[in-house]
Amino acid sequence: MSHTAAVVCSNVSFAWPDDTPVFHDLSFTVPTGRTGLVAPNGAGKSTLLMLIAGELKPVTGSLTVSGTLGHLPQSLPLTGGLTVAEVLGVDAVIRAIDAVEAGDVAEEHFATIGDDWDIEERTRGHLDRLGLAGLAMDRRLSTLSGGQVVSLGLAAQLVKRPDVLLLDEPTNNLDLEARHKLYDVLSDFSGCLLLVSHDRELLDRMERIAELGSDELRLYGGDFTAYEEAVRAEQEVAEKNVRNAEQDLKREKRELQQARERAERRASNAAKNLKNAGLPKIFAGNMKRGAQEAAGKSGTMHASRVSEAKARLDEAGRALRDEQRLTLELPDTQVPAGRNLFLGQGAQVRLGGIDVFAPGGVDLTVRGPERIALTGPNGAGKTTLMRLITGELTPDSGDIKRNDGRIAYLSQRLDLLDLDRTVAENFAAFAPERPAAERMNLLARFLFRGARAHLPVRVLSGGERLRATLACVLCAEPAPHLLLLDEPTNNLDLVSAGQLESALNSYQGAFMVVSHDERFLAEIGVNRWLRLADGQLLETGAPAV
Repeated sequence: MSHTAAVVCSNVSFAWPDDTPVFHDLSFTVPTGRTGLVAPNGAGKSTLLMLIAGELKPVTGSLTVSGTLGHLPQSLPLTGGLTVAEVLGVDAVIRAIDAVEAGDVAEEHFATIGDDWDIEERTRGHLDRLGLAGLAMDRRLSTLSGGQVVSLGLAAQLVKRPDVLLLDEPTNNLDLEARHKLYDVLSDFSGCLLLVSHDRELLDRMERIAELGSDELRLYGGDFTAYEEAVRAEQEVAEKNVRNAEQDLKREKRELQQARERAERRASNAAKNLKNAGLPKIFAGNMKRGAQEAAGKSGTMHASRVSEAKARLDEAGRALRDEQRLTLELPDTQVPAGRNLFLGQGAQVRLGGIDVFAPGGVDLTVRGPERIALTGPNGAGKTTLMRLITGELTPDSGDIKRNDGRIAYLSQRLDLLDLDRTVAENFAAFAPERPAAERMNLLARFLFRGARAHLPVRVLSGGERLRATLACVLCAEPAPHLLLLDEPTNNLDLVSAGQLESALNSYQGAFMVVSHDERFLAEIGVNRWLRLADGQLLETGAPAV
Protein backbone atom coordinates (compact mmCIF):
# COMPACT_ATOMS: atom_id res chain seq x y z
CA MET A 1 0.00 0.00 0.00
CA SER A 2 1.39 3.40 -0.99
CA HIS A 3 2.63 5.70 1.80
CA THR A 4 2.21 8.74 -0.47
CA ALA A 5 -1.47 8.13 -1.17
CA ALA A 6 -3.29 11.44 -1.39
CA VAL A 7 -6.09 13.38 -3.03
CA VAL A 8 -5.14 16.60 -4.82
CA CYS A 9 -7.81 19.07 -5.92
CA SER A 10 -6.70 21.99 -8.11
CA ASN A 11 -8.96 24.99 -8.86
CA VAL A 12 -12.11 22.87 -9.14
CA SER A 13 -15.46 24.47 -9.92
CA PHE A 14 -18.68 22.50 -10.22
CA ALA A 15 -22.33 23.33 -10.87
CA TRP A 16 -25.41 21.20 -11.46
CA PRO A 17 -27.01 21.09 -14.95
CA ASP A 18 -29.46 23.85 -13.91
CA ASP A 19 -26.39 26.06 -13.18
CA THR A 20 -26.78 25.83 -9.41
CA PRO A 21 -23.19 26.40 -8.18
CA VAL A 22 -21.63 24.02 -5.66
CA PHE A 23 -17.88 24.76 -5.68
CA HIS A 24 -15.82 27.63 -7.06
CA ASP A 25 -12.05 27.45 -7.58
CA LEU A 26 -11.59 24.85 -4.84
CA SER A 27 -8.03 23.67 -4.13
CA PHE A 28 -6.72 21.34 -1.41
CA THR A 29 -4.64 18.25 -0.67
CA VAL A 30 -5.70 15.40 1.60
CA PRO A 31 -2.63 13.48 2.81
CA THR A 32 -2.27 9.88 3.92
CA GLY A 33 -4.10 9.17 7.17
CA ARG A 34 -7.66 9.36 8.48
CA THR A 35 -9.56 12.55 7.59
CA GLY A 36 -13.14 13.39 8.56
CA LEU A 37 -15.02 15.70 6.17
CA VAL A 38 -17.61 17.97 7.84
CA ALA A 39 -20.01 20.67 6.64
CA PRO A 40 -23.75 21.43 6.93
CA ASN A 41 -26.21 19.37 4.90
CA GLY A 42 -26.34 20.64 1.34
CA ALA A 43 -22.78 21.98 1.35
CA GLY A 44 -21.64 19.37 -1.19
CA LYS A 45 -19.82 16.69 0.84
CA SER A 46 -21.25 13.76 -1.13
CA THR A 47 -20.79 15.70 -4.36
CA LEU A 48 -17.11 16.22 -3.55
CA LEU A 49 -16.60 12.50 -2.94
CA MET A 50 -18.26 11.70 -6.27
CA LEU A 51 -15.98 14.22 -8.00
CA ILE A 52 -12.91 12.62 -6.42
CA ALA A 53 -14.19 9.16 -7.44
CA GLY A 54 -14.65 10.35 -11.03
CA GLU A 55 -18.41 9.76 -10.96
CA LEU A 56 -18.94 13.48 -11.63
CA LYS A 57 -16.79 15.76 -13.77
CA PRO A 58 -15.76 19.27 -12.66
CA VAL A 59 -16.62 22.23 -14.86
CA THR A 60 -13.06 23.49 -14.45
CA GLY A 61 -9.98 22.28 -12.59
CA SER A 62 -8.68 18.79 -11.87
CA LEU A 63 -8.72 16.08 -9.21
CA THR A 64 -5.91 13.56 -8.83
CA VAL A 65 -5.94 10.36 -6.76
CA SER A 66 -2.67 8.59 -5.98
CA GLY A 67 -3.11 4.82 -6.05
CA THR A 68 -6.13 2.52 -6.10
CA LEU A 69 -9.46 4.09 -5.14
CA GLY A 70 -12.35 2.66 -3.12
CA HIS A 71 -15.65 4.53 -2.75
CA LEU A 72 -18.63 3.61 -0.56
CA PRO A 73 -21.51 6.03 -1.34
CA GLN A 74 -24.30 6.84 1.09
CA SER A 75 -26.91 5.09 -1.07
CA LEU A 76 -25.46 1.85 -2.36
CA PRO A 77 -26.29 1.14 -6.04
CA LEU A 78 -27.04 -2.52 -5.33
CA THR A 79 -29.97 -4.72 -6.29
CA GLY A 80 -31.46 -7.44 -4.10
CA GLY A 81 -30.78 -10.15 -6.67
CA LEU A 82 -26.99 -9.86 -6.36
CA THR A 83 -25.09 -12.49 -4.38
CA VAL A 84 -22.54 -11.69 -1.66
CA ALA A 85 -19.72 -12.84 -3.99
CA GLU A 86 -20.97 -10.54 -6.77
CA VAL A 87 -21.10 -7.53 -4.44
CA LEU A 88 -17.58 -8.31 -3.26
CA GLY A 89 -16.46 -8.57 -6.89
CA VAL A 90 -14.84 -11.97 -6.31
CA ASP A 91 -17.39 -14.27 -7.98
CA ALA A 92 -15.40 -14.66 -11.21
CA VAL A 93 -12.12 -15.39 -9.37
CA ILE A 94 -13.80 -17.95 -7.07
CA ARG A 95 -15.38 -19.70 -10.07
CA ALA A 96 -12.00 -19.83 -11.80
CA ILE A 97 -10.30 -21.26 -8.68
CA ASP A 98 -13.08 -23.86 -8.34
CA ALA A 99 -12.61 -24.82 -12.00
CA VAL A 100 -8.83 -25.24 -11.65
CA GLU A 101 -9.25 -27.31 -8.49
CA ALA A 102 -11.71 -29.50 -10.42
CA GLY A 103 -9.01 -30.17 -13.05
CA ASP A 104 -9.83 -27.51 -15.67
CA VAL A 105 -6.47 -25.87 -16.48
CA ALA A 106 -7.70 -23.54 -19.20
CA GLU A 107 -5.48 -20.47 -19.60
CA GLU A 108 -8.36 -18.01 -19.07
CA HIS A 109 -8.89 -19.35 -15.52
CA PHE A 110 -5.30 -18.52 -14.57
CA ALA A 111 -5.62 -15.10 -16.21
CA THR A 112 -8.76 -14.42 -14.14
CA ILE A 113 -7.13 -15.57 -10.89
CA GLY A 114 -3.85 -13.66 -11.33
CA ASP A 115 -2.26 -13.30 -7.87
CA ASP A 116 -5.58 -13.75 -6.06
CA TRP A 117 -5.33 -17.43 -5.10
CA ASP A 118 -6.03 -16.40 -1.50
CA ILE A 119 -9.06 -14.27 -2.46
CA GLU A 120 -11.62 -16.28 -0.48
CA GLU A 121 -9.47 -16.38 2.65
CA ARG A 122 -8.73 -12.67 2.38
CA THR A 123 -12.39 -11.86 1.75
CA ARG A 124 -13.47 -14.00 4.72
CA GLY A 125 -11.04 -12.03 6.89
CA HIS A 126 -12.73 -8.72 5.98
CA LEU A 127 -16.22 -10.17 6.47
CA ASP A 128 -15.28 -11.61 9.88
CA ARG A 129 -13.84 -8.31 11.11
CA LEU A 130 -17.00 -6.46 10.06
CA GLY A 131 -19.31 -8.87 11.88
CA LEU A 132 -20.36 -10.89 8.83
CA ALA A 133 -18.74 -14.19 9.77
CA GLY A 134 -20.47 -17.19 8.22
CA LEU A 135 -22.17 -15.17 5.48
CA ALA A 136 -22.54 -17.53 2.51
CA MET A 137 -21.03 -16.30 -0.76
CA ASP A 138 -24.17 -17.31 -2.69
CA ARG A 139 -26.59 -15.51 -0.34
CA ARG A 140 -28.79 -12.87 -1.99
CA LEU A 141 -28.69 -9.22 -0.91
CA SER A 142 -32.49 -9.18 -0.53
CA THR A 143 -32.13 -11.44 2.53
CA LEU A 144 -29.73 -9.08 4.37
CA SER A 145 -30.55 -6.22 6.75
CA GLY A 146 -29.68 -2.62 5.87
CA GLY A 147 -26.76 -2.69 8.29
CA GLN A 148 -25.42 -5.92 6.81
CA VAL A 149 -25.57 -4.43 3.32
CA VAL A 150 -23.53 -1.40 4.46
CA SER A 151 -20.90 -3.64 6.12
CA LEU A 152 -20.79 -5.82 3.00
CA GLY A 153 -20.31 -2.73 0.84
CA LEU A 154 -17.34 -1.68 2.96
CA ALA A 155 -15.86 -5.19 2.75
CA ALA A 156 -16.17 -4.97 -1.06
CA GLN A 157 -14.06 -1.81 -1.05
CA LEU A 158 -11.45 -3.26 1.31
CA VAL A 159 -11.03 -6.35 -0.89
CA LYS A 160 -9.65 -4.00 -3.58
CA ARG A 161 -6.77 -3.10 -1.21
CA PRO A 162 -7.37 0.60 -1.86
CA ASP A 163 -4.73 3.28 -1.32
CA VAL A 164 -7.47 5.92 -1.09
CA LEU A 165 -10.80 5.07 0.56
CA LEU A 166 -13.84 7.40 0.36
CA LEU A 167 -16.74 6.65 2.74
CA ASP A 168 -20.06 8.53 2.85
CA GLU A 169 -21.96 8.12 6.17
CA PRO A 170 -20.66 4.55 6.70
CA THR A 171 -22.34 4.08 10.11
CA ASN A 172 -25.88 4.81 8.90
CA ASN A 173 -28.11 1.78 9.59
CA LEU A 174 -25.42 0.10 11.71
CA ASP A 175 -26.24 -1.03 15.25
CA LEU A 176 -23.75 -0.41 18.07
CA GLU A 177 -21.92 -3.71 17.68
CA ALA A 178 -21.47 -3.20 13.92
CA ARG A 179 -20.35 0.40 14.50
CA HIS A 180 -17.60 -0.65 16.89
CA LYS A 181 -16.37 -3.29 14.45
CA LEU A 182 -16.23 -0.65 11.73
CA TYR A 183 -14.34 1.73 14.07
CA ASP A 184 -11.69 -0.95 14.63
CA VAL A 185 -11.34 -1.74 10.92
CA LEU A 186 -10.91 1.93 9.98
CA SER A 187 -8.45 2.54 12.83
CA ASP A 188 -6.18 -0.05 11.17
CA PHE A 189 -6.50 1.43 7.67
CA SER A 190 -3.07 2.79 6.68
CA GLY A 191 -3.88 4.56 3.42
CA CYS A 192 -5.65 7.85 2.73
CA LEU A 193 -9.13 7.69 4.30
CA LEU A 194 -11.60 10.51 3.63
CA LEU A 195 -15.01 10.02 5.22
CA VAL A 196 -18.21 11.99 5.62
CA SER A 197 -20.02 11.32 8.87
CA HIS A 198 -22.21 12.86 11.56
CA ASP A 199 -21.10 10.10 13.97
CA ARG A 200 -19.00 12.02 16.50
CA GLU A 201 -17.60 8.82 18.00
CA LEU A 202 -16.20 7.93 14.56
CA LEU A 203 -14.99 11.48 13.91
CA ASP A 204 -13.09 11.38 17.20
CA ARG A 205 -11.03 8.54 15.72
CA MET A 206 -9.78 10.73 12.86
CA GLU A 207 -6.31 12.27 12.66
CA ARG A 208 -7.59 15.50 11.14
CA ILE A 209 -10.88 17.20 10.28
CA ALA A 210 -11.52 18.85 6.90
CA GLU A 211 -14.15 21.60 6.94
CA LEU A 212 -15.72 22.14 3.52
CA GLY A 213 -16.87 25.50 2.16
CA SER A 214 -17.92 26.55 -1.36
CA ASP A 215 -14.45 27.79 -2.27
CA GLU A 216 -12.24 26.46 0.54
CA LEU A 217 -11.41 23.27 2.41
CA ARG A 218 -9.70 23.93 5.75
CA LEU A 219 -7.75 21.18 7.53
CA TYR A 220 -7.63 21.06 11.33
CA GLY A 221 -5.16 18.72 13.01
CA GLY A 222 -6.54 16.31 15.59
CA ASP A 223 -9.88 14.60 16.13
CA PHE A 224 -13.38 16.12 16.13
CA THR A 225 -13.19 17.21 19.77
CA ALA A 226 -9.97 19.09 19.01
CA TYR A 227 -11.68 20.61 15.95
CA GLU A 228 -14.60 21.83 18.07
CA GLU A 229 -12.18 23.42 20.53
CA ALA A 230 -10.27 25.11 17.71
CA VAL A 231 -13.49 26.45 16.17
CA ARG A 232 -14.64 27.67 19.60
CA ALA A 233 -11.35 29.53 20.08
CA GLU A 234 -11.62 31.02 16.58
CA GLN A 235 -15.15 32.19 17.35
CA GLU A 236 -14.06 33.86 20.58
CA VAL A 237 -11.39 35.77 18.66
CA ALA A 238 -13.88 36.62 15.89
CA GLU A 239 -16.46 37.89 18.39
CA LYS A 240 -13.80 40.00 20.10
CA ASN A 241 -12.71 41.44 16.74
CA VAL A 242 -16.33 42.28 15.90
CA ARG A 243 -16.80 44.06 19.24
CA ASN A 244 -13.58 46.03 18.71
CA ALA A 245 -14.57 46.90 15.14
CA GLU A 246 -18.01 48.06 16.33
CA GLN A 247 -16.36 50.32 18.94
CA ASP A 248 -13.96 51.69 16.31
CA LEU A 249 -16.85 52.44 13.97
CA LYS A 250 -18.80 54.23 16.73
CA ARG A 251 -15.70 56.29 17.61
CA GLU A 252 -15.03 57.26 13.98
CA LYS A 253 -18.70 58.23 13.47
CA ARG A 254 -18.58 60.30 16.65
CA GLU A 255 -15.38 62.04 15.54
CA LEU A 256 -16.87 62.71 12.09
CA GLN A 257 -19.92 64.31 13.67
CA GLN A 258 -17.73 66.39 16.01
CA ALA A 259 -15.56 67.51 13.07
CA ARG A 260 -18.68 68.64 11.17
CA GLU A 261 -19.96 70.56 14.19
CA ARG A 262 -16.56 72.27 14.68
CA ALA A 263 -16.44 73.21 11.01
CA GLU A 264 -19.95 74.66 11.20
CA ARG A 265 -19.02 76.71 14.31
CA ARG A 266 -15.81 77.97 12.70
CA ALA A 267 -17.67 78.96 9.55
CA SER A 268 -20.32 80.79 11.55
CA ASN A 269 -17.74 82.59 13.69
CA ALA A 270 -15.63 83.47 10.67
CA ALA A 271 -18.63 85.03 8.91
CA LYS A 272 -19.37 87.19 11.93
CA ASN A 273 -15.74 88.26 12.31
CA LEU A 274 -15.41 89.16 8.65
CA LYS A 275 -18.56 91.24 8.80
CA ASN A 276 -17.38 93.08 11.88
CA ALA A 277 -13.87 93.58 10.52
CA GLY A 278 -15.14 95.59 7.54
CA LEU A 279 -12.69 93.94 5.07
CA PRO A 280 -13.09 94.36 1.31
CA LYS A 281 -15.29 91.67 -0.27
CA ILE A 282 -12.44 90.07 -2.23
CA PHE A 283 -10.41 89.43 0.94
CA ALA A 284 -13.45 88.23 2.81
CA GLY A 285 -14.31 85.79 0.00
CA ASN A 286 -10.80 84.33 -0.08
CA MET A 287 -10.81 83.76 3.68
CA LYS A 288 -14.25 82.12 3.52
CA ARG A 289 -13.18 79.75 0.74
CA GLY A 290 -10.05 78.83 2.71
CA ALA A 291 -12.13 77.94 5.78
CA GLN A 292 -14.51 75.87 3.67
CA GLU A 293 -11.63 73.95 2.02
CA ALA A 294 -10.07 73.20 5.42
CA ALA A 295 -13.42 71.96 6.74
CA GLY A 296 -13.90 69.86 3.60
CA LYS A 297 -10.49 68.19 3.98
CA SER A 298 -11.19 67.41 7.62
CA GLY A 299 -14.63 66.01 6.75
CA THR A 300 -13.21 63.89 3.92
CA MET A 301 -10.52 62.48 6.23
CA HIS A 302 -13.05 61.52 8.93
CA ALA A 303 -15.50 60.10 6.35
CA SER A 304 -12.68 57.96 4.96
CA ARG A 305 -11.92 56.69 8.46
CA VAL A 306 -15.61 55.81 8.93
CA SER A 307 -15.59 53.90 5.63
CA GLU A 308 -12.44 52.00 6.66
CA ALA A 309 -13.98 51.15 10.05
CA LYS A 310 -17.10 49.79 8.30
CA ALA A 311 -14.90 47.63 6.07
CA ARG A 312 -13.05 46.26 9.12
CA LEU A 313 -16.39 45.46 10.78
CA ASP A 314 -17.61 43.65 7.64
CA GLU A 315 -14.39 41.63 7.49
CA ALA A 316 -14.61 40.73 11.19
CA GLY A 317 -18.27 39.75 10.76
CA ARG A 318 -17.45 37.34 7.94
CA ALA A 319 -15.35 35.29 10.37
CA LEU A 320 -18.39 34.67 12.59
CA ARG A 321 -20.16 31.34 12.10
CA ASP A 322 -23.92 31.27 11.77
CA GLU A 323 -24.59 28.09 13.72
CA GLN A 324 -27.78 28.82 15.61
CA ARG A 325 -28.90 26.68 18.53
CA LEU A 326 -32.46 26.19 19.67
CA THR A 327 -33.28 27.75 23.04
CA LEU A 328 -36.76 26.69 24.04
CA GLU A 329 -39.08 26.72 27.00
CA LEU A 330 -41.78 24.06 26.81
CA PRO A 331 -43.70 24.19 30.11
CA ASP A 332 -46.83 22.56 28.63
CA THR A 333 -44.90 19.30 28.24
CA GLN A 334 -44.14 18.96 31.95
CA VAL A 335 -45.07 15.60 33.52
CA PRO A 336 -45.29 15.01 37.29
CA ALA A 337 -42.77 12.52 38.66
CA GLY A 338 -44.31 9.10 39.18
CA ARG A 339 -47.23 9.47 36.77
CA ASN A 340 -47.69 6.34 34.67
CA LEU A 341 -47.73 7.24 30.98
CA PHE A 342 -47.66 3.69 29.58
CA LEU A 343 -48.06 0.23 31.06
CA GLY A 344 -47.59 -2.96 29.05
CA GLN A 345 -47.72 -6.46 30.50
CA GLY A 346 -46.96 -9.54 28.44
CA ALA A 347 -47.49 -7.58 25.21
CA GLN A 348 -46.96 -9.66 22.10
CA VAL A 349 -47.15 -8.69 18.42
CA ARG A 350 -47.36 -11.18 15.56
CA LEU A 351 -46.12 -10.09 12.13
CA GLY A 352 -46.38 -12.45 9.17
CA GLY A 353 -47.51 -15.20 11.50
CA ILE A 354 -44.33 -14.94 13.64
CA ASP A 355 -44.09 -13.58 17.19
CA VAL A 356 -41.84 -10.51 17.35
CA PHE A 357 -41.09 -10.88 21.06
CA ALA A 358 -40.06 -13.89 23.15
CA PRO A 359 -42.73 -16.16 24.67
CA GLY A 360 -44.61 -14.27 27.36
CA GLY A 361 -44.23 -10.95 25.50
CA VAL A 362 -42.61 -7.82 26.93
CA ASP A 363 -43.28 -5.85 30.11
CA LEU A 364 -42.74 -2.10 30.05
CA THR A 365 -43.70 0.81 32.31
CA VAL A 366 -42.97 4.45 31.42
CA ARG A 367 -43.58 6.97 34.18
CA GLY A 368 -42.85 10.61 34.90
CA PRO A 369 -40.31 12.59 32.88
CA GLU A 370 -38.06 9.59 32.16
CA ARG A 371 -35.41 9.83 29.46
CA ILE A 372 -35.15 6.35 28.01
CA ALA A 373 -32.69 4.95 25.45
CA LEU A 374 -33.87 1.83 23.63
CA THR A 375 -30.91 -0.08 22.19
CA GLY A 376 -30.43 -3.45 20.54
CA PRO A 377 -29.34 -4.99 17.24
CA ASN A 378 -31.04 -4.17 13.95
CA GLY A 379 -34.15 -6.24 13.38
CA ALA A 380 -34.77 -6.88 17.10
CA GLY A 381 -38.20 -5.17 17.04
CA LYS A 382 -37.44 -1.71 18.45
CA THR A 383 -39.63 0.11 15.91
CA THR A 384 -42.41 -2.46 16.47
CA LEU A 385 -42.30 -1.74 20.22
CA MET A 386 -42.61 1.99 19.58
CA ARG A 387 -45.61 1.48 17.29
CA LEU A 388 -47.15 -0.65 20.03
CA ILE A 389 -46.68 2.16 22.58
CA THR A 390 -48.34 4.75 20.31
CA GLY A 391 -51.31 2.51 19.54
CA GLU A 392 -50.42 2.24 15.86
CA LEU A 393 -50.20 -1.52 16.46
CA THR A 394 -52.61 -3.54 18.62
CA PRO A 395 -51.09 -6.36 20.69
CA ASP A 396 -52.14 -9.87 19.74
CA SER A 397 -51.93 -10.79 23.40
CA GLY A 398 -51.16 -9.08 26.71
CA ASP A 399 -52.46 -5.87 28.30
CA ILE A 400 -51.77 -2.24 27.32
CA LYS A 401 -52.75 0.86 29.30
CA ARG A 402 -52.04 4.47 28.34
CA ASN A 403 -52.44 7.67 30.33
CA ASP A 404 -54.63 10.44 28.95
CA GLY A 405 -51.48 12.44 28.09
CA ARG A 406 -50.69 12.64 24.39
CA ILE A 407 -48.03 10.35 22.88
CA ALA A 408 -46.15 11.68 19.85
CA TYR A 409 -44.09 9.47 17.53
CA LEU A 410 -41.37 10.67 15.16
CA SER A 411 -40.53 7.86 12.77
CA GLN A 412 -37.29 7.61 10.81
CA ARG A 413 -39.23 8.82 7.75
CA LEU A 414 -40.35 12.14 9.33
CA ASP A 415 -43.72 11.64 7.63
CA LEU A 416 -46.00 13.56 10.03
CA LEU A 417 -46.19 16.74 7.96
CA ASP A 418 -48.02 17.51 4.73
CA LEU A 419 -45.22 17.95 2.17
CA ASP A 420 -47.22 20.33 -0.01
CA ARG A 421 -48.18 22.68 2.84
CA THR A 422 -45.83 25.32 4.19
CA VAL A 423 -44.21 25.07 7.61
CA ALA A 424 -46.63 27.70 8.93
CA GLU A 425 -49.67 25.89 7.49
CA ASN A 426 -48.60 22.58 9.03
CA PHE A 427 -48.05 24.29 12.37
CA ALA A 428 -51.50 25.87 12.22
CA ALA A 429 -53.03 22.43 11.69
CA PHE A 430 -51.31 21.07 14.81
CA ALA A 431 -52.06 24.13 17.00
CA PRO A 432 -55.22 25.75 15.55
CA GLU A 433 -56.20 27.50 18.80
CA ARG A 434 -52.95 29.44 19.13
CA PRO A 435 -53.10 33.02 17.75
CA ALA A 436 -51.26 33.46 14.44
CA ALA A 437 -48.73 35.89 15.96
CA GLU A 438 -47.91 33.39 18.73
CA ARG A 439 -47.44 30.62 16.18
CA MET A 440 -44.99 32.74 14.19
CA ASN A 441 -43.04 33.59 17.37
CA LEU A 442 -42.82 29.89 18.25
CA LEU A 443 -41.66 29.00 14.73
CA ALA A 444 -38.95 31.66 15.03
CA ARG A 445 -37.63 29.83 18.12
CA PHE A 446 -37.24 26.78 15.88
CA LEU A 447 -35.28 29.02 13.46
CA PHE A 448 -38.11 29.46 10.93
CA ARG A 449 -38.12 33.24 10.59
CA GLY A 450 -39.76 35.39 7.96
CA ALA A 451 -39.93 33.74 4.55
CA ARG A 452 -38.47 30.46 5.89
CA ALA A 453 -41.76 29.80 7.69
CA HIS A 454 -43.64 29.97 4.38
CA LEU A 455 -41.59 27.40 2.48
CA PRO A 456 -43.27 24.11 1.51
CA VAL A 457 -42.05 21.21 3.66
CA ARG A 458 -41.13 19.35 0.47
CA VAL A 459 -38.20 21.70 -0.24
CA LEU A 460 -36.68 21.59 3.26
CA SER A 461 -33.42 19.83 4.06
CA GLY A 462 -33.40 16.86 6.43
CA GLY A 463 -32.40 19.02 9.39
CA GLU A 464 -35.01 21.68 8.57
CA ARG A 465 -37.73 19.04 8.19
CA LEU A 466 -36.81 17.61 11.60
CA ARG A 467 -37.04 21.09 13.17
CA ALA A 468 -40.41 21.71 11.52
CA THR A 469 -41.70 18.35 12.75
CA LEU A 470 -40.43 19.05 16.28
CA ALA A 471 -42.13 22.45 16.28
CA CYS A 472 -45.46 20.92 15.26
CA VAL A 473 -45.16 18.04 17.75
CA LEU A 474 -43.81 19.85 20.80
CA CYS A 475 -46.03 22.93 20.49
CA ALA A 476 -49.19 21.06 19.45
CA GLU A 477 -52.40 21.11 21.44
CA PRO A 478 -52.38 19.23 23.68
CA ALA A 479 -48.61 19.09 24.21
CA PRO A 480 -47.15 15.57 24.23
CA HIS A 481 -46.25 14.02 27.57
CA LEU A 482 -44.41 11.12 25.95
CA LEU A 483 -42.22 11.57 22.89
CA LEU A 484 -40.94 8.60 20.86
CA LEU A 485 -38.04 9.13 18.44
CA ASP A 486 -36.79 6.43 16.06
CA GLU A 487 -33.19 7.01 14.87
CA PRO A 488 -33.65 10.81 14.89
CA THR A 489 -30.04 11.69 13.97
CA ASN A 490 -29.86 9.58 10.80
CA ASN A 491 -28.76 11.85 7.93
CA LEU A 492 -28.59 14.95 10.16
CA ASP A 493 -25.54 17.17 9.92
CA LEU A 494 -23.71 17.99 13.15
CA VAL A 495 -25.35 21.42 13.54
CA SER A 496 -28.84 19.92 13.14
CA ALA A 497 -27.98 17.16 15.62
CA GLY A 498 -26.93 19.84 18.08
CA GLN A 499 -30.23 21.64 17.54
CA LEU A 500 -32.11 18.41 18.25
CA GLU A 501 -30.11 17.97 21.46
CA SER A 502 -31.08 21.52 22.51
CA ALA A 503 -34.76 20.83 21.85
CA LEU A 504 -34.75 17.56 23.82
CA ASN A 505 -32.91 19.16 26.73
CA SER A 506 -35.72 21.77 26.89
CA TYR A 507 -38.43 19.12 26.73
CA GLN A 508 -39.91 18.42 30.19
CA GLY A 509 -41.95 15.31 29.38
CA ALA A 510 -40.84 11.70 29.03
CA PHE A 511 -39.12 10.44 25.91
CA MET A 512 -37.89 7.18 24.49
CA VAL A 513 -35.28 7.30 21.74
CA VAL A 514 -33.91 4.55 19.51
CA SER A 515 -30.37 5.46 18.50
CA HIS A 516 -26.99 3.87 17.93
CA ASP A 517 -25.26 7.25 18.42
CA GLU A 518 -23.64 6.96 21.85
CA ARG A 519 -22.50 10.60 21.97
CA PHE A 520 -25.99 11.85 21.12
CA LEU A 521 -27.52 9.71 23.88
CA ALA A 522 -25.01 11.09 26.37
CA GLU A 523 -25.81 14.70 25.38
CA ILE A 524 -29.59 14.36 25.95
CA GLY A 525 -29.32 13.14 29.54
CA VAL A 526 -30.63 9.58 29.22
CA ASN A 527 -31.36 8.20 32.70
CA ARG A 528 -32.80 4.79 31.82
CA TRP A 529 -31.40 2.20 29.44
CA LEU A 530 -33.38 -0.62 27.84
CA ARG A 531 -32.06 -3.28 25.49
CA LEU A 532 -34.23 -5.35 23.16
CA ALA A 533 -32.51 -8.48 21.87
CA ASP A 534 -33.66 -12.02 21.10
CA GLY A 535 -37.22 -10.88 21.76
CA GLN A 536 -36.50 -9.90 25.38
CA LEU A 537 -36.65 -6.37 26.81
CA LEU A 538 -34.17 -5.89 29.64
CA GLU A 539 -33.05 -3.03 31.87
CA THR A 540 -29.29 -2.63 31.41
CA GLY A 541 -28.52 0.36 33.62
CA ALA A 542 -25.73 1.45 31.25
CA PRO A 543 -25.02 1.70 27.52
CA ALA A 544 -24.86 -1.71 25.92
CA VAL A 545 -24.07 -2.82 22.41
